[in-house]
Amino acid sequence: MTIPAERNRRSILKAVSWRVLGSVDTFVLSAFITGSFRLASSIAVVEVLTKTVLYYGHERVWLRIPGAGDDGPELAPNGLAGRWSKTL
Repeated sequence: MTIPAERNRRSILKAVSWRVLGSVDTFVLSAFITGSFRLASSIAVVEVLTKTVLYYGHERVWLRIPGAGDDGPELAPNGLAGRWSKTL
């Protein structure tokens, strides 16, 4: 028996939390470098927009590469009480 490597909801939540973390990092670094919270906020907002577009484009390119589709490895039981491992 195999199950998908990760459920959509979990992937979406992970993507959002990662984006928030990245944006906070960009804001803090920008504020430190520029000394301006207003400028840092502008940089962080622009960064969210550009990174979202870049990520979408990156995903679309990867879908065109043979063998690099979104099929990914599936998880299968490995015999250890409730643990799952990737199958190749």
